[in-house]
Amino acid sequence: MPIPKSIRWWPAVLIGALMIIGLSMIWIPDRPNRQMQVMPTILICAVGFMLLCLWFFAFSRIRGKIRLWGLGVLALLIGLTVSLVQLRGFTGDLAPHVAWRWSSVASVSGVGKFSGEPEMDYPQFLGPDRNGILRGTELASDWIQNPPKLLWRVPVGEAWSSFAVVGRSALTQEQQGEDETVVCYDVLTGKEKWRHRVRARYETAIAGIGPRATPTVSKNRVYAFGATGILACLDLDTGREIWSRDTVKETGARVKEWGMSGSPLVVGEKVIVSPGGQNDQSLMAYHRETGAVIWGGGRARAGHSSPSVAAIAGMDQVLIFNHGQVAGHDPMSGALLWAYPWTGGMTQHVAQPIPLSGDRVFVSTGYGVGSALIQVAQSNGGEWTANRIWKSPRLKAKFANVVHKDGYIYGLDDGVLTCLDLSDEQRAWKRGRYGHGQLILVGDLLLIQAESGEVALVDASPLGYRERARFPALSSHTWNSPAFAAPYLLVRNDREAACYELVLKK
Repeated sequence: MPIPKSIRWWPAVLIGALMIIGLSMIWIPDRPNRQMQVMPTILICAVGFMLLCLWFFAFSRIRGKIRLWGLGVLALLIGLTVSLVQLRGFTGDLAPHVAWRWSSVASVSGVGKFSGEPEMDYPQFLGPDRNGILRGTELASDWIQNPPKLLWRVPVGEAWSSFAVVGRSALTQEQQGEDETVVCYDVLTGKEKWRHRVRARYETAIAGIGPRATPTVSKNRVYAFGATGILACLDLDTGREIWSRDTVKETGARVKEWGMSGSPLVVGEKVIVSPGGQNDQSLMAYHRETGAVIWGGGRARAGHSSPSVAAIAGMDQVLIFNHGQVAGHDPMSGALLWAYPWTGGMTQHVAQPIPLSGDRVFVSTGYGVGSALIQVAQSNGGEWTANRIWKSPRLKAKFANVVHKDGYIYGLDDGVLTCLDLSDEQRAWKRGRYGHGQLILVGDLLLIQAESGEVALVDASPLGYRERARFPALSSHTWNSPAFAAPYLLVRNDREAACYELVLKK
């Protein structure tokens, strides 16, 4: 049937052509920031759809009966969408994450027999040395002959925390209604041992719900830092609260736009957190047994990274990535030793700064900013300096942490795995899109938790990209860092947690 001449098609054709041109301008160029491609794409599609609806119902000259049917179909589609699916936050690229309203996580336990208690502890964020590197153990890479064995899977409260593992206790943080909780699970069975609650809730549409930090375990004590800035000390065996401090209220700080995210650091008798308070209270140290204030230092607002200890220029220092700077503090007094300004990237400083040999520090940020290698030095007169050796756009760690091995940095460059040569800031290779997940280094293999929930094994080698294996560990988008207390891999996201036994190399 010929197209009726009375129908005015040219506005629809023009709208479609402009949408195609706009999307081509966004996606054809190689842009350094994928988020800046996703957001305009959503805007163009939304505006284009509304303009097409306006054309169809008001200016198309299509018969009234057909337009009425179209209105009914549109209303039906909107109703079905609202009834059947729900928005569950956004991905790391700020694409909407939707799911069926009836989807849920089944609790599964006792699936497979375990081999015994963990051979090693994973007592804090990013492992024993808080650098995402596990030494003294190696993984078998053939997951076809030796597939990961599921021990248990349980639903959990919303949070972006990881697990800390000591003995058979696996600790994480969760949101349960209006309560922020610290939960202790049995590593081998997934059964809950205890749960500590405090009345606090953090929630935004983009950042999601619940705490962000990972508990730290030291000498039968659990230290947890909530998304609203409450620092609690608990008994490892029972979950009994020993002391707590509202660090945001006490220091005059403010809760960050993505919540307070830094995991507590234990150094000797001190528990150190980064509330970003005023009047030399950016970094705070509390007595591990009493909660009494030991010192405060620095004036910078908090970032989203966690404090760590590093030996730099012959001195132990607390290394922290703040809002607008990376800095080193004296762990004895909290005094600011040096600071290197770091701006841009929407100041979302998340990835841990990496201390390197030769008194160097590697730092990286997403949002199109990139990486830098910093030289820290102390003069004979005691003055500290921090100067840039090089800066590169070739690795932009948005909120996935990076690891160092044999002169190379491995990390997710806006979601794509990248190997960066520290000697000349050049890429050795860039392959494999894992999204905004997390990774740890186990021997010579990168254990990658992809944003999709899959777990992959990749060679940590500058000679080339080689993925050895992968399996679907979780079923929803995952930003949480994995924890590996050999041979047990604990993974979680904002909906579920699971434990898998991995085969170790003999």
